[in-house]
Amino acid sequence: MAGRINDEDVKAVRDAVPIDAVVSEYLQLRNAGGGNLKGLCPFHDEKSPSFQVSPSKGLFHCFGCQEGGDTIAFVMKIDHLTFSETVERLAARAGITLRYEEGGYNPGHQRGERTRLVEAHKVAAQYYADQLGSAEAEIGRKFLAERGFDQAAAEHFGVGYSPAGWDHLTRFLRGKGFSDRELIVSGLSQDGRRGPIDRFRGRLMWPIKDVGGDVVGFGARRLREDDNGPKYLNTPETPIYKKSQVLYGIDLAKKDIAKVSRAVVVEGYTDVMACHLAGVPTAIATCGTSFGGDHIKILRRLLMDNGTARVIFTFDGDAAGQKAALRAFEDDQKFAAETYIAIAPDGMDPCELRLAKGDEAVADLVEPRVPLFEFALRQITGRYDLEIPSGRAAALDEAAPIVARIKNIASQHEVAVQLAGMLGILDTQFVVRRVAQIARWQRQGGQGGPEQQRGGDRGRQRRMYDIPAPVAPAGPALNLRSPAHRTERELLKLALQYPELVSPAFDAYGIDEFTAAPYAAVRQCVQDAGGATDAPSDYLDAVREAAPDDTVRSLVTELAVETIFAKAVDEAYAGDQLVTVRLRAVDRRIRDVQSTLARLGPHGDPGQVSAVQNELWVLTQYGQSLRTHGAAAL
Repeated sequence: MAGRINDEDVKAVRDAVPIDAVVSEYLQLRNAGGGNLKGLCPFHDEKSPSFQVSPSKGLFHCFGCQEGGDTIAFVMKIDHLTFSETVERLAARAGITLRYEEGGYNPGHQRGERTRLVEAHKVAAQYYADQLGSAEAEIGRKFLAERGFDQAAAEHFGVGYSPAGWDHLTRFLRGKGFSDRELIVSGLSQDGRRGPIDRFRGRLMWPIKDVGGDVVGFGARRLREDDNGPKYLNTPETPIYKKSQVLYGIDLAKKDIAKVSRAVVVEGYTDVMACHLAGVPTAIATCGTSFGGDHIKILRRLLMDNGTARVIFTFDGDAAGQKAALRAFEDDQKFAAETYIAIAPDGMDPCELRLAKGDEAVADLVEPRVPLFEFALRQITGRYDLEIPSGRAAALDEAAPIVARIKNIASQHEVAVQLAGMLGILDTQFVVRRVAQIARWQRQGGQGGPEQQRGGDRGRQRRMYDIPAPVAPAGPALNLRSPAHRTERELLKLALQYPELVSPAFDAYGIDEFTAAPYAAVRQCVQDAGGATDAPSDYLDAVREAAPDDTVRSLVTELAVETIFAKAVDEAYAGDQLVTVRLRAVDRRIRDVQSTLARLGPHGDPGQVSAVQNELWVLTQYGQSLRTHGAAAL
């Protein structure tokens, strides 16, 4: 059983290690007045700092969650250590030799588990670093050199090499007094047929440190073709290593992140090295997992989440990188910082970019380029055909809930307006209202939300934009309350019952001028039967025969016998129906062209912009002529 640490030594440790020096390793502290410092509490989520440190008193207190105490209490809580483990760690930092009052001090048996596991990793890291200079590690040194990293770079980042034998590290650590159980629990060794063997063999090794600077795990890169393991093998989950709670390079980057309120998130160990060596010391990376909520908590404490804080993600330009960016966007609202994405030319990662174009290109890459929300929304909207109304409607259905998750109302409104521009929807307030409506549903826990009310809401949306519903084999149900549908139906009845009143103009109408799929199918039947002009005596029979199925054939019959809603069925009435259908088609096309023009923006291709503007002018003139001259303009 461990002896009790001498009380005088505990006091000496507490006095020797300034509380502000310890706390500032975990979060950014700023002047709070009266000699105190403040920051975002690491023990609960908060937007404004309520956590205060008094260097003169050696105490901390959070006015939000009421956590408080001295340096020892802070380290115990934030790193989940026992009292003895905390004092031992701080004593080692201050260079104080501790005395134990019950039988002296036996390092092999009396230290806490976390302290022992951390020390095992520290010894292992030095062992691996020493092995990098061996003859066997030539393949590892070559790997580093090919990526632009010399010996000094390897030493700075603690890169090492694990020998290819079965138990080199295991035997070395046994010789340092570590038990087989400790080696297995630490993840440095694993069970073999005849006892523990090394987990990492014949690989390039990166030590992974926590925010306090302790080595808690390793990332191991495959080097040889006969290695059947994964390309990267990381330490498994252990009492001191949780991959969702560590960031590679955070120990080196934390001071610069706090200083400039900026963090650069890259994808790999070599990318972190490349960025730091290229003058971007705020780069960090996840370790074998996607960027998530626990990582955000670490960064938020360092960034202070002030108005100038920025987080830049540098994902690969391939599909996997884009998917990673969308995952990051899911957690974007957990930041108060502005988030951006930077993708290098030709999809290169920072390490490749540094090799190809030098340090300056890496530094330029991480200058904020595209807001993460814009990148994410463009990835979503890019999957749809925005040239057609139904494509814009579908893209809005998917993108609007994403925007609705933005908690800041002003930001939500601004992004909704930008989404309208991306989609080419001219009525920006419609998009803003749509997003606000979904946001309310989300706050209410989804009750009566988009999934439950999707049919009614989409119907209103399509009516607003004359967007046809998706075409099913037999077409959607007809909405006879729709003015467009009523007019199209009247025109088709005229074409079937009084073809002489609407021809030859009717035969020049396109199938797409009929917005209801069943009506478009009937229009196609008339065309396939030879048209309404000079209709023969068996005209109706020919139209019915041209129907592709019984459903359309039944509708032809229905329209051929249904009463026409006019006091006088004459050329004037027929002309009104022809003009109304055509004018609605022209107006829809004008909206499509305006949408295209909005998406092209001021920086679009001049030739394309000119062509679109010309089409818009022609359509506008034609629409005006129809309104002024009626059927004479057809």
